[in-house]
Amino acid sequence: MIDLHTHTFFSDGILIPSELVYTAKQKGYTAMAITDHIDFSNMDFVIPRIVKVVKMLSQSYDIKVLPGAELTYVPPKLIKDAAAQCRELGAKVIVVHGQTVAESVPPETNFYAVNADIDILAHPGILSREVAEIAAARDIKIEITTRKHHSVANKEVAATALEAKSKLILDTDTHTPENLMSKELIIKTLSQAGLPAEYFEIMQKHSLEIISKYE
Repeated sequence: MIDLHTHTFFSDGILIPSELVYTAKQKGYTAMAITDHIDFSNMDFVIPRIVKVVKMLSQSYDIKVLPGAELTYVPPKLIKDAAAQCRELGAKVIVVHGQTVAESVPPETNFYAVNADIDILAHPGILSREVAEIAAARDIKIEITTRKHHSVANKEVAATALEAKSKLILDTDTHTPENLMSKELIIKTLSQAGLPAEYFEIMQKHSLEIISKYE
């Protein structure tokens, strides 16, 4: 299993990176990204610390771990600059906290996200056809999330993304050990999104496409 959207106690998760990675390995994960919430105030603190441990954890626990970041509530017009700075600091997988229906996120976040150097638009909420088409053209993956509250828009997100031929991935947005993927959670989430269970393998291939860019 591959999950490219997880959090540690460097933002609002409860586990240190080593514990998160080991727990994921025990649950059958083969690859993951650590993508703590960042903005301009903390990216220079969080990202280097994640970069510092991922190689060691990958080798020790036989699981591919990539350093990443989730740009969260960054003013939309500054997302492009923030993403560039994250790359310079060593982040590989860059996620943007999309316009979930569960929270009030700055308007146009989705639009400016897919026009920046990012990999994943997370829980985009009300996904417009325009944003989905830009994501498809720029090979930015659209996230279907297992995360409670964010997941209520999964069905609409999936439908719009597929119509626009943008690629879907499945992530957990993990904050606690219980959030990590399981077979039951995967099946439930796909069913609620109107996707067949076998589509999970396609989504995993899309996640592998992201990983392959940084190997």
